[in-house]
Amino acid sequence: MIQFAELTRRNLRIYFRDVGALFFSLLSMLIIIMLMVFFLGDMNTESVTELLEGLPGHDTAQDGKNAELLVFAWTAAGIIPVNGVMVTLSSLSSMIKDRETGRINSVYTAPVSRLSITLSYIVSAWTASVIMCVFTLGVCEAILCSKGMEMFSPGEHIRLFGMILANSFTYSAVMYFFAMLIKNAGAWSGFGTVAGTLVGFLGGIYLPVGTLSDTVAGIIKLFPVFYGTVMFRNVMTDSILGKTFADAPAAMTEKYRLIMGIDCEAFGRTVSAGGCLAAVLAFGAAFTLIGALLTAYAKRRDR
Repeated sequence: MIQFAELTRRNLRIYFRDVGALFFSLLSMLIIIMLMVFFLGDMNTESVTELLEGLPGHDTAQDGKNAELLVFAWTAAGIIPVNGVMVTLSSLSSMIKDRETGRINSVYTAPVSRLSITLSYIVSAWTASVIMCVFTLGVCEAILCSKGMEMFSPGEHIRLFGMILANSFTYSAVMYFFAMLIKNAGAWSGFGTVAGTLVGFLGGIYLPVGTLSDTVAGIIKLFPVFYGTVMFRNVMTDSILGKTFADAPAAMTEKYRLIMGIDCEAFGRTVSAGGCLAAVLAFGAAFTLIGALLTAYAKRRDR
């Protein structure tokens, strides 16, 4: 246990000490923010205000303010799972470098089990992801509050923290699986570029899932990023969505929630936030098992 804790701390120090790794793990988040500020944010805000224009007794100025808050909360809910993916990927680059430089062989000769070494990489990636996602949530909530939105309730904070733990666990397992397959830093860097490009699309952030064709939407729903994003949106947009669509027909609100990926339909049924959480954890459990099998195979191969 002491060796495991030391290895985990060592991996965390390597990640947080590397300014480049920190920057590139947050690059996808910065790209999403820039897109929302300069392109997609205004378009999404205008789509909400246009929906509400025909309703009687609505204040256009207040509708615009509520719509802006709603779109920012919607965007922030997408940024957190994106960070979960990219931080775990960046954190596990230490494993790739250890293997490429041969440092891992020195670790293997130490009096520590292969299981402890494997878990140290996964747990350090999980811990780094949780820290960065909690930090991101705090920054986003501070911005929302400065714009006039109420703080999330204690219950919502607990739910969000649980979602962060689940997302970070799943992406740590997924990225460990890929780290077992990729053998050098150059290939890992290329994989990170592809992942960073796709993750915003797979989370339904660049284009709302309801605006895509059924085929493309069906493909997106095969990935855990989408379900992670849905459950964060379900909580983080709840209060401001209620204010924005307070006097709107229920059918209009339901349609908007489905189009924007705040609610999710899969296999002809609406999936609750709890169902999305279960899906994310199922992906994590599956990749943990696959990663364990790959580790066992690598151990036998190295003999």
